[in-house]
Amino acid sequence: MSKINLDVAKKIIEGAEKEASDIGVQMVISVYDEGANLIATHRMDDAWIASVDIAQNKAWTAVALKMPTSNLEEATVPNAELYGLNTTNQGRIVVFGGGIPLERDDKVIGAVGVSGGSVKQDVQVAEAGLKVFEQTDL
Repeated sequence: MSKINLDVAKKIIEGAEKEASDIGVQMVISVYDEGANLIATHRMDDAWIASVDIAQNKAWTAVALKMPTSNLEEATVPNAELYGLNTTNQGRIVVFGGGIPLERDDKVIGAVGVSGGSVKQDVQVAEAGLKVFEQTDL
């Protein structure tokens, strides 16, 4: 089975950081493996300190639930089926975009989480990291 290691994580982070720089937003980018273990976190100069925890939790959520964090937005609003989900797992579940699973052979083997801009910008930067991952041999 393919595994996310530090070398792969650095490539994902580099691709995501380039996108963040291109759009002019200081971001935090985190990469986790299939067991929801932190492989690397990168905080760009002047990125919000709060974004470190948020980026890590987005990656954790994407691995733990095997889906993009953006998939949880509608299901977790008041009166929706999963309202309150973000209060479980010691508050680690993030219910807005910026966390994306990394898959090989239809199996989640890690995730990237990004924080520091608007949700749309976080997703855009995470998708840039995903694109690099998809072009990387493991």
